[in-house]
Amino acid sequence: MQLAKPVGRNAAALKYDILSALTIYALSGDKHRQRSVLRIIALITTRYNWQNNELSIGREEISRLWAVNERTVKREMARFRALGWVTVKRPAARGRVAVYEIDLKQIMIDTQEVWPIIGSDFQARMSEDSEPVTNVVPFAAKPPGPEINTPEAKPEDIWSQVQSILHGRDPELWASWFQHLSESERAGGRVILVAPSRFMADYIAQKWTARLLAAYSRVDPSIRTVQVNAAD
Repeated sequence: MQLAKPVGRNAAALKYDILSALTIYALSGDKHRQRSVLRIIALITTRYNWQNNELSIGREEISRLWAVNERTVKREMARFRALGWVTVKRPAARGRVAVYEIDLKQIMIDTQEVWPIIGSDFQARMSEDSEPVTNVVPFAAKPPGPEINTPEAKPEDIWSQVQSILHGRDPELWASWFQHLSESERAGGRVILVAPSRFMADYIAQKWTARLLAAYSRVDPSIRTVQVNAAD
């Protein structure tokens, strides 16, 4: 699935599709899911900049929107980060609120189970692939991607499961960056990954740490931090 950026001529329709998927996903779950999803919908509809993929808002303002205390906001935003739905683009500083990004593609992947409920036309429309646009020159790929849920895959092999999640979410990004990583250490809630070069380690650490952590959290919720080092 390649999710187009919700801007331009078809932006309104795509925004409705994303919000529809979130709404039906909430209604198909228990009260905890319903409340949680309603909260992120509130952020999207009131403060989200679709054009720039930016959510500029402070914890105090979120607590007002959600009618909860700031402790609840902190806990819920941490949960969204663990899911990979929200990442911090720029942390809060004195006189400046935090800026978040919302990963719409991850949201659509996680709501895919309810697409048939919305309708076959919705399912067909959202399953259509479009050509991805990127200005990153990829490293040489080694197809095919990793597999899990096969007889060869061992349940305890967490790293191979994480790789499979990353590949399933975005095969081209996986081929360009993630497939070159190796896991060197996993203990005490922390994972250390090794990249073949300093450039790759720095780039992945800057751009994709949240995505790596979200993938790990799906396999092993005890993982709280991911560090990327260079082999040289």
